[in-house]
Amino acid sequence: MTMRKEFDQGLSELKNLIVEMGNRVEKAIADAMQALQQLDTAEAKRIINEDRELNRIEEKITDIGSRLIATQQPVAKDLRRILVAFKIASDLERMGDLAVDVAKVVLRLDGQTLIKPLIDLPRMGEIVQTMTYESIQSFMQENVDLAYKMAKDDDLVDALYSQIIRELFTVMLENPTTISQANQLSFVGRYIERFADHATNIGESVVYLVTGTRPDLNS
Repeated sequence: MTMRKEFDQGLSELKNLIVEMGNRVEKAIADAMQALQQLDTAEAKRIINEDRELNRIEEKITDIGSRLIATQQPVAKDLRRILVAFKIASDLERMGDLAVDVAKVVLRLDGQTLIKPLIDLPRMGEIVQTMTYESIQSFMQENVDLAYKMAKDDDLVDALYSQIIRELFTVMLENPTTISQANQLSFVGRYIERFADHATNIGESVVYLVTGTRPDLNS
């Protein structure tokens, strides 16, 4: 097998693992938001337990990429593809951790009734699910336009987060007994907002892969 063929084979394996991580992260945040809406502690525990698989995949990406760098000595864009895979895997792993953080809020709310119908938090969850999918597609397709879309979606998530904080603050003022749960729900908003930041980081990595310059899409 030629060195180029070995490199392409290794790169293909890296991409497949990135897609698998992306699919798992997308499902994790969707499941975590559903668990929150239903205060389903059994589902929350499952999400927490499955996070270990994301860590395992990230380690595998690191191992494969490191081997390719050591044995193939890639340069220019080939090297960037591996370095970007490392960065994307790291962002996806953190996104998985944030889905776990949402699940842990569900456990802390065990036995309670939600103080208000959840509208904007699920909307945020839907947006970051789409961001996760599209960020991975932008990587697979090396699609800069799709990568830049992350910044617009991130702005929408930020706006919803600000709205949620204002609404929860109003609820707490009107009924101080809601303070504890309102704080937990505000944490969820923060976790999803950070989730979107990591998806935007993936967009930045894709732009860097294609152009050699890393933009700031989180500004």
